[in-house]
Amino acid sequence: MRVLVLWANPKATNLGVQALAGGTEALARRAWGSDTRVEFQDFASGTDKHTQFGGRSVLRDIGTRRPITERLQHFDVVVDTGGGDSFTDIYGMRRISTIHYVHRVCHRLGLPLILGPQTVGPFSHPVVRRLAQHSVRIAHTVIARDSTSLVAAEELQSTRVALATDVVFALPQPVSLAQKRDVIINVSGLLWNNNPHVDSAKYRRMTVELIDSLLATGRGVSLLAHVLSNDSKDNDVPAVEELGARYRDRVEVVIPESLDGVRSILASANIVVGARMHASLNALSVGTPAIPWAYSRKFSPLMNDLGWATVQDLRSDDFVVPHTVEFVEGASELKSDVASVLARTNVRLDAAEQAFREAISPDM
Repeated sequence: MRVLVLWANPKATNLGVQALAGGTEALARRAWGSDTRVEFQDFASGTDKHTQFGGRSVLRDIGTRRPITERLQHFDVVVDTGGGDSFTDIYGMRRISTIHYVHRVCHRLGLPLILGPQTVGPFSHPVVRRLAQHSVRIAHTVIARDSTSLVAAEELQSTRVALATDVVFALPQPVSLAQKRDVIINVSGLLWNNNPHVDSAKYRRMTVELIDSLLATGRGVSLLAHVLSNDSKDNDVPAVEELGARYRDRVEVVIPESLDGVRSILASANIVVGARMHASLNALSVGTPAIPWAYSRKFSPLMNDLGWATVQDLRSDDFVVPHTVEFVEGASELKSDVASVLARTNVRLDAAEQAFREAISPDM
């Protein structure tokens, strides 16, 4: 089996995107065998380092050069991760249009398409909704990672929908670190700067207030980047370093080098506060309680499905910091609840694996 995984990159600076890549690869091999060949294609360059699946490539593919078509012809099946949460209109028309165009090419080639575990929706724009509806109709199966997304897929009239969870839970457990940490706070560069999700000034104030509150009660604080250095504003490192300079030796600044590295770091903590959803999911998947600071719809449905009720909504809750401090104080009690979360994810991953198998036979 030759599998192309869309919108994920095992070398991305965003460790959440790396988790999508690694988890989907692990799930594909669970379904189709350890000898399954897996390659990746993000909106920028793919595993072959040459082809891009951006807007310019779409225009060339509509013409005569066909870079997207030629790349897809080398595979037996395509698994679309949706970048975790890109199958929606909240990121603009260009992204969803590119995703839909690639789906159309798969259909034209007779190439089986699976929409792997991901958030589906919301779709507030009628044109995007029609594109999404066409995508789910031509897909062999759609796998939602939460119940709200399952309903959204069914409303798009998809007839083959399965319910799973995030693929980060398919990753192997990390090597345990000797160094132990108390509270790890993942600071989001996306939210630290102007963004369409939350008031960045308010997010900065709340982050500082949380650090001050924890330090005042004698807690150890480590500041973690989950999106590493890159040329965009979507970069956690400058925000982490700015806070590190403000607090100096009162906090630890942690900038991991890899997905395996960040998972070991998260496993070393008593509790994690994550403004990146995959910082929280990574933590839970290695057995560490997490308090997600949600900035979009994708957080709560997924966490609620797992029976994890610590999500703090940055968009509507004025008491995020005191609620977070309360959860931190109860970290030891939360620790025992993580085992129940992992049991649920195992069942959900089994469902995803079965959906992969039922969609595509390895003997095709």
